[in-house]
Amino acid sequence: MRTKLTLVGAGPGDPDLITLKGIKAIESANVILYDALVSPELLDYNSGALKIYVGKRAGRHSKNQSEINEMIIHYAFKYGHVVRLKGGDPFVFAHGKEEIDHAESFGIETAVIPGISSFQLPGLYSFPLTHRGISQSFTVVTATGSNGEISDDLKEFVNSRSTLVILMGMRKLSGIAQLFRKAGRKDLPVAVIVNGSLPNARVISGFIDDIEEKINAAPDLNGPGIIVAGESLSTHSDYLNVYKSWLKTA
Repeated sequence: MRTKLTLVGAGPGDPDLITLKGIKAIESANVILYDALVSPELLDYNSGALKIYVGKRAGRHSKNQSEINEMIIHYAFKYGHVVRLKGGDPFVFAHGKEEIDHAESFGIETAVIPGISSFQLPGLYSFPLTHRGISQSFTVVTATGSNGEISDDLKEFVNSRSTLVILMGMRKLSGIAQLFRKAGRKDLPVAVIVNGSLPNARVISGFIDDIEEKINAAPDLNGPGIIVAGESLSTHSDYLNVYKSWLKTA
């Protein structure tokens, strides 16, 4: 029996944002191990496959990573083709390389199908990550280091002109805002996007100096979110209107 592991990026939540190649992999799977942020609609592409939930959310893991690695091996040798359906992109903060390496150490064939990562969600709302004359780069960084504190990488980029896309940072928003304030960047545009590709998406825009207040005042703000900070956001209509009001009162 041919054994195979395919890592499939399911995208950021909206089932229409998976690739055609990802759908074909799901259709050919014998077993699907799927994550917490995967749309249930994607599982309907294969009614005959064995489907097992292995989701991990902040502080709530149905399986730890070692258990998932062993499940991949077990089901590949028992059934053949295992699809590991992962939210976003398999290689962006998703342990994809660990799973591939573990499978290959057992001689299992592997393949990777990229997915749309949550760091690309700002485009859905016309927030540019780069803009001519303003920002020539963007940086994707996790807010949380291995010790549970704000990551050292994030601290290094606080003074960068690069647009920052901060993942896994909602619980650390206060500390992140404080870092930027200490760096003298209280007027930096920032947007928080929650459930970004779903019908219940919420987008809250502001500045470092007032984003906490706006988030705290927002009712029922639940779900995974990203934080985007950078001068390139200043070209968005949300900020152009603010700047016009500033000019009127200047």
